[in-house]
Amino acid sequence: MSVDWVRLELTVRTFDSARFTRYVDRCRAAGFSFTTLARLGDAEDERRRLYDLNKECSADIPERGAFHSYDAYTRLRFATPSYDPAGIIVARDEDGTWIGMAATSLHLADGFAFNEMTGVRASYRGRGISLAMKTLGIAFADHRGAPVIRTMHHPANTAAIAMNRTLGYVDRP
Repeated sequence: MSVDWVRLELTVRTFDSARFTRYVDRCRAAGFSFTTLARLGDAEDERRRLYDLNKECSADIPERGAFHSYDAYTRLRFATPSYDPAGIIVARDEDGTWIGMAATSLHLADGFAFNEMTGVRASYRGRGISLAMKTLGIAFADHRGAPVIRTMHHPANTAAIAMNRTLGYVDRP
């Protein structure tokens, strides 16, 4: 059975960042911090931590199936021209525990950035962490000159679709 994916797009220059900065501020006030894989060093240890977090968060994606092996993940996430470690936002708790990630890849020759994955550990959901990370990811795409950001979701992933629509993403053909 074929899935009719929900394809969304955000025009970066029309994104109202001031409206969503409050999520970043509120998360920081609650003791959460945000960094990027680039700032963390983009070394093997950090990449493995990202893999583990991505695997855990992806388990909730409808019809996701088995997650990639680490070797396959490395090829698909890191060994591509669209990879920029500055586009991997990591949310951490006060003790340094990685609690969320938002990965944005760059496809500037084709005129867009792409939200690869945004996920937060189940016990941390509902606190605006995803919106904060997405806001920071949009700032990354803007800084790198992407005119639009695209993403796609399984139609049953209603929470992710609603979050993106809240940010201003609209349907694209």
